[in-house]
Amino acid sequence: MNTTVDALLEARRTRQWLTALPAPPVSEADAYAIQDAVARRLGPVVAWKVGARTPDSEPFRAPIHAETTFTGVDRLPASMFQVIGMEAEIAYRFAKDLPPRAQPYTRDEVLDAVESVHPAFEIVDTRFAGFGTQDGLSHMADQFNHGALVVGPAIPDWRSLDPIKERVTLDVDGKREMDTVGGNSAGEPVRLLVWMANVGAVSLGGLKTGDVVTTGSHTGTVFVKPGSRSVATYGTMGTYELTVE
Repeated sequence: MNTTVDALLEARRTRQWLTALPAPPVSEADAYAIQDAVARRLGPVVAWKVGARTPDSEPFRAPIHAETTFTGVDRLPASMFQVIGMEAEIAYRFAKDLPPRAQPYTRDEVLDAVESVHPAFEIVDTRFAGFGTQDGLSHMADQFNHGALVVGPAIPDWRSLDPIKERVTLDVDGKREMDTVGGNSAGEPVRLLVWMANVGAVSLGGLKTGDVVTTGSHTGTVFVKPGSRSVATYGTMGTYELTVE
């Protein structure tokens, strides 16, 4: 595993993209172990991405670091990325620690630990020579294609939000790319937060005060060119804009 971790970190440092991992993971447990090892060497984990392929399937996750987490910005340099895949998401910020414990956290306990809810962009990227060129476990090991997380302003009265009914549109340079209602394949996101508290974040010490958890794309992934302006408009959560130039 160490050679794979070293290779992923070296690709980040040199931008010499990988054609394959030296020792690809053979299970989700392997992929998560690689994620965690990379996370420990990259520095503080301040956020997480979590999603699921269906409303009933087992969630998946990846840790996100301080160097790729941004709050309230409307511009990022394109030089950060190999590819720029825009995803409009809904993110939850936590106001208290949820450390690992034997007794599972309940839904109410997890919701009571939430401080605020935000529109967000995740930018997907890759450390491989070409997006989507590897098997799924290899992409999972590579931080599940994370590039950056950009968190917008907190919304008022977040407990009244119904994410399944939230309409989300994504416009790029004035062109409508996506228009969805309930576009997140994971369905209702609170179950993802509960899974993160009880399973997903346990290996790295659990959820911590200030952590942001972004709960999957409502618009799919829209790849954009450097200089493009992306505008996500939510039915009740307002509008958030980001230029990657």
